Amino acid sequence: MAAGETIILGIETSCDETAAALVRRNAQGKGTLLSNVVLSQIKDHAPYGGVVPEIAARIHITHLDRLVAQSVKDAGLTFDNLSAVAATAGPGLLGGLLVGLTQGKAIAMAKNIPFLAINHLEGHALTPRLLDECPFPYLLLLISGGHTQFQLVEGIGRYKRLGTTIDDALGEAFDKVAKLLGLGYPGGPRVEAYARRGDMKRFDFPRPLKGRPDCNFSFSGLKTAVRETVQDLGALREQDVADVCASFEHAVAETLADRLARVFGIFREIHPTVAVPALIVAGGVAANQSLRGVFERMSAKHGFKLHVPPFNLCTDNAAMIAWAGAERLALGLVDDVGFAARPRWPLDSVSAPVYGYGRLGTKV
Repeated sequence: MAAGETIILGIETSCDETAAALVRRNAQGKGTLLSNVVLSQIKDHAPYGGVVPEIAARIHITHLDRLVAQSVKDAGLTFDNLSAVAATAGPGLLGGLLVGLTQGKAIAMAKNIPFLAINHLEGHALTPRLLDECPFPYLLLLISGGHTQFQLVEGIGRYKRLGTTIDDALGEAFDKVAKLLGLGYPGGPRVEAYARRGDMKRFDFPRPLKGRPDCNFSFSGLKTAVRETVQDLGALREQDVADVCASFEHAVAETLADRLARVFGIFREIHPTVAVPALIVAGGVAANQSLRGVFERMSAKHGFKLHVPPFNLCTDNAAMIAWAGAERLALGLVDDVGFAARPRWPLDSVSAPVYGYGRLGTKV
């Protein structure tokens, strides 16, 4: 290894992907992806219409050893070449987190190298810096099955939540709409496929929180409107399904455009001297081509540079965990092997919880 160079093993087991990866960070802070292995569990959970935590944890246990060994081999290295091990410590499903954390800690102790407990959301937030130059500060829009939020990224460990969902995550809303329509799991790609051949103006679904001065999201009411429409239609024809999907996706697109316009303005207020700031969009929903068009148009209109990582680095993966570990290691931010899993672990630990309201009362 060259002087100042580090090689980090990353492990990701927070949900239904079992993943391991190696990255190199040189003395100048430039990153190189050496290997990236991901085992998807979609087929294992599809019969249940969603992720079953116990099944996910058992699959992690069965395959993680092999995937870690494969990632080291794919990089053309050995465990003796590792500078540190990084593993996702949260947020996520507790059983899965424990599998990855235990493996990461064992390797770190066996090789007497530093261990880094990584916030899964920080992995998403820092991924663009592995791929290209992406100076702080910048905006992150994280849209996945578990998260929908805007984060102001000002440095390693310096994050401020500018907006979040007060009920469902966007990916969750896509999955629930797909389930209502009998499209199966995962729902996002199936809704998108049907939407391509549907009439987006047939159903006038609500645009939740549109025009509000904050940057928060809400998708529960939109999902309810879809359910009521489906119930009113009765027996669904193929074209009905396509039109519902197209109208739902169009409502989501207009909602995101409204929220982006607001958050761009807030960013400018906080950092008025940044000439061309960046917008990073990560998470599985970022793969939706219709929504990606919204990100491109809105970024161009407001003078932001859009970064959407390749799909394999947009969804859950271990490369982002390894890179977050490399960035933290460079600052000496290592963790004790006693670090406990955190099923709930907000990236921004300063902002107060956001509350929503429903028929059953207040909810966080």
